[in-house]
Amino acid sequence: MYPRRFQKFLVAAALVFALAACSTLNGLGALLGDEVRFTPMQLQNSLDRNFPKHYDKLGGLVSLTLMNPRLTIPQGSDRLRVDFDVGLGALGSDSSRPSGHFALTSALRFDPGTRGLHLAEPRLEEVNVPGLGGAMNASSRALLNSWLDEYSREEPIYRFDNSLLDKLGSRRIGATGIEQGTVVVHLDQ
Repeated sequence: MYPRRFQKFLVAAALVFALAACSTLNGLGALLGDEVRFTPMQLQNSLDRNFPKHYDKLGGLVSLTLMNPRLTIPQGSDRLRVDFDVGLGALGSDSSRPSGHFALTSALRFDPGTRGLHLAEPRLEEVNVPGLGGAMNASSRALLNSWLDEYSREEPIYRFDNSLLDKLGSRRIGATGIEQGTVVVHLDQ
């Protein structure tokens, strides 16, 4: 049998290796056979890096700032939920401070052009902007829907990095879904 000191060394080396592997997968998604899984925290970290976002509409007459995204996957749901604080400004007024909040739910899709996960069929679920009378009016609905269409088309909420794409090799990305509280990207051969 091996000396006790050598056994302790082997256990310590195995733990270091396991921790290194976990930290690598944490940033990339867990590659499990024919699928890659992402936790809500991985998607949240990506959103945190990419917000706040500022948009000018109507030639700068109206501005919209989205900040503080909060992503969850409700239990038993096949859609994720993202809550945002929203700042609205008009005629040069400041939109960098929250003046309300809205929430959307969405499925996800993979876009090979951006190499990322995008919102698919997003729906506004809740809007509360006290400065506009609380609930959503026609102008705030139009502004948010305009942003939502543009964002879901052009901006991924999570972008696959080169390391993950290298691990996927020649495998193609198939359907994307939400299963048991995680995002699952199915791989085709």
